[in-house]
Parts: sequence; structure tokens; C-alpha cells
Amino acid sequence: MARSTPFALDATDRRILRALQRDGRLSIVALAEQVGLSASPCQRRVKRLEEAGAIRGYRAELDAARLGLPLQAFVQVRLDSHAEEVVERFHKALLALPEVLAAYTLSGETDYLLQVLAPDMEAFGEFATRRLLRLPGVKETRTSFVLATLKPPGEVPV
Repeated sequence: MARSTPFALDATDRRILRALQRDGRLSIVALAEQVGLSASPCQRRVKRLEEAGAIRGYRAELDAARLGLPLQAFVQVRLDSHAEEVVERFHKALLALPEVLAAYTLSGETDYLLQVLAPDMEAFGEFATRRLLRLPGVKETRTSFVLATLKPPGEVPV
């Protein structure tokens, strides 16, 4: 099944997905109780959702600030060229930057939007000037710093 092809969900699948988004550590037995199934059919459904790519994985949600990375920035990046080799070199170099939490290709005036974490402004400055601006093809960047998080990334509405 192609990644962009929507996967048909029934009401039970949606209950499973909502429950797992709230707590990915639920045992199959606990999940089955929450969604009104017995354990075996619940496990089959979860496996089917995983195989179809509706569930991509399970991970812990970490608190970046408590782990020493309280500074969060969104950086808009423009490339000097959209030639295939420039874009590929930029993508490859970007993947090697652990400070970049997420990266998106955009339409419009900005080519990319990066979500970046750093311990402080000095560290961000070092990252921006010594690493980000030196990536292949980077023409310019614009940075906005997060002052407060009003709504953190949350559940996919299923």
C-alpha cells in the first residue's frame, strides 16, 4: 500500500489508534479492555495497523528542557539552487545534524523549515554560524525563537 494512500479505518481501529496515541505502552490486554475487544482480535488489529503503516512506531515523549535543551527555534532556510545534486547534498548534510529535531520542505519563498533545539543562545549561535550556514547550497536563513509552547505536537485526529 502506498504511503499516501489512506488506510480504511473503522470505529474500532480509530479507538485503538486514539488509545495508543495517549499511551503507547498499553499492554494488548489493557488496550483490548479500553476499546471493547478481547486480546486476540485486538492484537490482530494492531498488527494490521502496523503493517499498513498507520502505526509507524512507538517512542517515548521526552522533555527537551529537562534534558538541557530549553532553547527551541524554527529556522527558515533558502537554498541558492534547486539543482538535484545541491538538494541531495543539503538533505544528506541535514540528516547529520542532531540539533535539528524536524525538517520540512515547504512551498513558497522558504525552501525548508527546521525545528532546532539547543542548550542556550550561545550554542545556537555556534550551530547556526559554524554548521547550518555552511551546509551545501544554503543561501540564507531566518530564525524565530519559541517564547512559549501553546499547543505542543499532539494526537493525529482519528
